Amino acid sequence: MKGKIETICYTPIGYVHSPHSDPSKTPIQPIYASGFKGYVEILPEYVAGLDKLEDFSHIFLIVHMHLKEETKLRVKPYLHDREKGVFATRSAARPNHIGLSLVRLEQIDGNKIWVNDLDLLDGTPVLDIKPFTRELDSRQNTRDGWVELIDRDKARKKGRRADH
Repeated sequence: MKGKIETICYTPIGYVHSPHSDPSKTPIQPIYASGFKGYVEILPEYVAGLDKLEDFSHIFLIVHMHLKEETKLRVKPYLHDREKGVFATRSAARPNHIGLSLVRLEQIDGNKIWVNDLDLLDGTPVLDIKPFTRELDSRQNTRDGWVELIDRDKARKKGRRADH
């Protein structure tokens, strides 16, 4: 393949400060993390990039899941009982350990972005931030694959990991 890249290196633009330190007690998705607040501390050289971000209600945090070491191509999702290909899940056991989290932006104070619905571990490196917009990020007539089979009430309880 022409132009094949063997290695790609990224430098974090900041780090998550979160109440979550134990992966087994951390909500599995932002939808189950309501009320969990924290902030992203942006490194000084990237602060200018925050201009006008406060105009958005939600942001995507693109992160490196730094504590995940294993990589699997087939995984059993937390909320389902059968194995799937890792790319059909949101498992952290991905080849590049990249995570995506949609959080609610509460305020920006200097180099700190205060957020809610936080499902990321304390110290998670942030690779990028993108604003969520209804106009660009919402789609009609979508399919949710195996996720459509999940019992919503059980998922809410299990996904929040409230029993731990």
